[in-house]
Amino acid sequence: MKLLAFAEQREGKFKKAAYEVTQAGRRLADQLGAEFVTLVVGHDVAGIAQSLGGFGAQRVITVQDARLRLYSTRAYAKIVAEVAKREAAGVILFPASQMGKDLSPRVAGKLEAGIAADCIAIKVDNGEIVATRPVYAGKALIDVRVTSTTKIFTLRPNVFTATPTNGAAVSAETFTVELQDADFDARVTQVKIAEGRPDVTEASIIVSGVIEKLADVLGAAVGASRAVVDAGWRPHDEQVGQTGKTVSPTLYIACGISGAVQHLAGMSSSKYIVAINKDKDAPIFQVADYGVVGDVFEILPALTNELKRVLGK
Repeated sequence: MKLLAFAEQREGKFKKAAYEVTQAGRRLADQLGAEFVTLVVGHDVAGIAQSLGGFGAQRVITVQDARLRLYSTRAYAKIVAEVAKREAAGVILFPASQMGKDLSPRVAGKLEAGIAADCIAIKVDNGEIVATRPVYAGKALIDVRVTSTTKIFTLRPNVFTATPTNGAAVSAETFTVELQDADFDARVTQVKIAEGRPDVTEASIIVSGVIEKLADVLGAAVGASRAVVDAGWRPHDEQVGQTGKTVSPTLYIACGISGAVQHLAGMSSSKYIVAINKDKDAPIFQVADYGVVGDVFEILPALTNELKRVLGK
């Protein structure tokens, strides 16, 4: 058996999820007694591929083309599927990122593979891979097995911890995949990244609500509910929930968010949840580790000032 992990990069830099998928893939391959291969797709990415050795990569394949600098749905899917066929990969891992959520089902269709999405745990039981994933908007967890010949799993970012090791340096092998102009008929043309703050899917601390001052003090990412995004107060790339992004930070502070099931689906796997809401019966308190009942506009300034004092800012 051979296991293939897709290491996501953007603008020549690996996403945190690339290291998580690589290390999780290596551990899984060791349990299966399988050969482990990592795939990097992009423009001029051979240099960064070497860093994956510190996270357990054994072989790294790169597919490079100037047109691949930004994500293209059809081109990336064609490449991953072709590399998987050449390598006879029986298991493929993707991050459950925005890119991974778009790419993995397309690759599954090309390979006639079953897929278990947004996994929060993965293990080997009697030679079979068993994945744990949330169902019913995060209200329950289910263990699943994929029974197809080729199996695809997407791993929720920030759940599978990636710790650098003293792994051997790896050199990148370059594969060529013939790409046509038609493969780029749907593509990303521009990526906007909020400056000064981490990506909401990678942050260890997230503050959700209209709360930039508190986020600045904590060095946190800013999240938002759908209502806030729909009102035009925050950009869509900060939206957390079923129709936004799924996050798993160490600390999630929900300010003035009631906790509709759609929002809970996107953040209930956070390690610690702090909720501030004036409605003591708000659903958010059912999942919160710590709750403060009160007016967010009175509590936030006091909390921000106290954190400034404690943190010396």
